[in-house]
Amino acid sequence: MKKFQFPLNTVLMYKQQILDSLQGEHAVILARLHQQEEVLDSLWTRYRAYNEEYKVQQQQGLPITTALMYQSGLRACEATINQETLQLEEFQRQEEQKREQVVAAKQETSSIEKLKEKKLDQYQKAVQKDEEALIDEFVSAARVVRLSQA
Repeated sequence: MKKFQFPLNTVLMYKQQILDSLQGEHAVILARLHQQEEVLDSLWTRYRAYNEEYKVQQQQGLPITTALMYQSGLRACEATINQETLQLEEFQRQEEQKREQVVAAKQETSSIEKLKEKKLDQYQKAVQKDEEALIDEFVSAARVVRLSQA
């Protein structure tokens, strides 16, 4: 019997390449997302430290110009935090879209792989059936030879 060949093998390979590509893109987006989270955490840490320093200076008494400088600095930090938060939300949106694409590609690939497994199983059963028929034929021929010799 001829060797097993899956007719949709090229489609399966193509879908697997697409899946691999999407998974790579997803990994890049996840890396950017985590990096952006670290940037935001760092900004919040600096904001809290600067705000704490301002409070300490307030308790000790400080000139109005210094107070305005601290307040301006805090507003600038808040603006930066808001901007970076928007960037984080954009990365989260991109990650969600890419994850959905990866899931869809996995489903397509998986369905073709299951079909391939089913066809391979059918092929193996047909091969086994052919082998059994060949063995039966051999046994029958051997029996005929023995009977003709007797």
